[in-house]
Amino acid sequence: LFGTIVWILVASTQVPLPLLQGWVMFVAVTAWFLSIVFLSVFLFGYANRIALNWNQADFIFHGATFVFYFGAFLLQAATTSLHHFPRKFNSTAQERILTGHEYNISIAASV
Repeated sequence: LFGTIVWILVASTQVPLPLLQGWVMFVAVTAWFLSIVFLSVFLFGYANRIALNWNQADFIFHGATFVFYFGAFLLQAATTSLHHFPRKFNSTAQERILTGHEYNISIAASV
């Protein structure tokens, strides 16, 4: 559920820094997809047919997801912290990297 919310919030911004926010989107979409696969395995009873230590697999999955989500959080927070910088450094225009609305969405995605 929270991965879907992050996915929606990041996708709704203008994505001023594609490299940083691209990784955030990759983590959110991949974690969401793997969670759905994990849930489907248990709902449809495939867990009983596959000889695997499911406790260990669950621990590894959630540990790896934590590490990737923490890295994605740092990158999203770094993108959000650039709010006050101008979009083009050599320009005299005062256009910011993130508008006020996008700044609020980025804060929500970071949290």
